[in-house]
Amino acid sequence: MQQVQYTGFFYNCRINETRLNNCFNVYLEGVKRVDVDFHIELLPTGGYGVDFSQPSEDVSAGVSLVAKKILEHGVTSFCPTLVTSPPAVYHKVLPQIKVQNGGRHGAGVLGFHLEGPFISAEKKGAHPQQYLRTFQSGGLRDLMEAYGSLNNVSMVTLAPELAYSQSVVRELCQRGITVSLGHSVANLSQAEEAVQHGASFITHLFNAMLPFHHRDPGIVGLLTSDQIPAGRTVYYGMIADGIHTNPAALRIAHRAHPSGLVLVTDAITAMGLPPGHHTLGQQVIEIQGLHAYVAGTKTLSGSIATMDMCVRHFKQASGCSVEEALEAASLHPAQLLSISHKKGNLDYGSDADLVLLDDDLIVRATYISGEEVWRKGS
Repeated sequence: MQQVQYTGFFYNCRINETRLNNCFNVYLEGVKRVDVDFHIELLPTGGYGVDFSQPSEDVSAGVSLVAKKILEHGVTSFCPTLVTSPPAVYHKVLPQIKVQNGGRHGAGVLGFHLEGPFISAEKKGAHPQQYLRTFQSGGLRDLMEAYGSLNNVSMVTLAPELAYSQSVVRELCQRGITVSLGHSVANLSQAEEAVQHGASFITHLFNAMLPFHHRDPGIVGLLTSDQIPAGRTVYYGMIADGIHTNPAALRIAHRAHPSGLVLVTDAITAMGLPPGHHTLGQQVIEIQGLHAYVAGTKTLSGSIATMDMCVRHFKQASGCSVEEALEAASLHPAQLLSISHKKGNLDYGSDADLVLLDDDLIVRATYISGEEVWRKGS
């Protein structure tokens, strides 16, 4: 490193300065410009041969492997995602993983995202229908029967049209758990009611939900709804891998509600592996080129994209600024999870989690708590 220009410094592993922009420039030898940012990933179901929804005696080893590998893609924190599974899987997997800070060992774990099993059979996507559930007893008891515990859970995706779902939304939000709407046939009024009870996220917008219709736009209509409570923001995940969402649809969403867009990979076991057959929970997945399908079908099943790939594609497809692209992978997910006081920005007192990116938004180095944990070529 020949020269570094910046306006803040690290103190006790936090940024110490009166104010820093979300993205600023430093200059490294041989590189014209490096943008500083960090990525938070909300929807990975696995990667590098690890499937978070497959129970084992040492689930933590698989999570640790993925946490280590995703450092090279600029991810400093993530939420491992479990897809629809039988109760025995949740009961075995969830107790083995705790919320923890990142470091040289890998990206930090922000808590589990539970995508299912309380979702629509009609919009189940790659989720196995035999394990889908409904709310039979009014809410909390159903959650506990399925999951066993809500400890170390940060987000739950559910379908708001299910009976008793609104009481479940309230219960989860009261426990500090983010509620996301997805895999659903909800109309706009059902989605708005869920938001009024505390839901704040849309799982992979446009995918596994009713398509936009001018008479009832469904969940998609939340992006411009006038029924969102004052002071609240509805965030929405976009799989910007060039496969799940047409660039025109991506641009429509971004221009309608830029401050709510959260980039997600929806990465599966096969991320980082060659084409072939892999698992996603209880399903067999086939990788053909860049596409992931439920084996023997043309049903898309997650993605093999990495977060830095999604950032680059989003910027190119949307025409947004570098700052907007980076905030969609950092500031917005931190705001969604109510951790923006310490992550998602470079403000005074924030965790010193940083990613150095070159002119082409290629990751050059990753830092957690001010410590370099990965560098390209080393």
